[in-house]
Amino acid sequence: MGWAEALIRLGMRYDSNEAIRLANRLMRFIQDESRNASIELAKKRGNFPNFNKSIWKKRYKLFRNAAVTTIAPTGTISIIAGCSSGIEPLFAVSYIREVLEGAKLLEVNPEFENIARERNLYSIELMKKIAKVGSIQKIKLPKDIKRLFVTALDIKPEWHIKMQAAFQKYTDHA
Repeated sequence: MGWAEALIRLGMRYDSNEAIRLANRLMRFIQDESRNASIELAKKRGNFPNFNKSIWKKRYKLFRNAAVTTIAPTGTISIIAGCSSGIEPLFAVSYIREVLEGAKLLEVNPEFENIARERNLYSIELMKKIAKVGSIQKIKLPKDIKRLFVTALDIKPEWHIKMQAAFQKYTDHA
């Protein structure tokens, strides 16, 4: 979770080859380190029960886990953490959340709010205006901010697929 915000903090546009390369490097590192840890655990505790019937037997002499990486659901956790819920781009920069008994809460992406405040752009009126459309692409704001804060509807579908492919390539369960 929080991938979109990580890219924003790094100054990378979500739908860029640079972001795809980083996703590949990051997940490759996580996969390699996870598999190394599984080998170390197997030295102490042995292989997992069906190791001899698994695909891992051809690649490893020791392997403790049938799978070392997975993509867990993070919807509620990401709300608590104040970040996007996975590897997708931002759902919206600002939106209205309806909660119990019809109460309405103005939600603003924390990264956008921080930048807007730092650059003296923040106002409740602006956040409400953005919430009406969810995106900032057609609102008068600096180009560098628009470049980073793209939403799921702002980018072409193939970028969603490229990003998912980068992560899934190095994920056992997704």
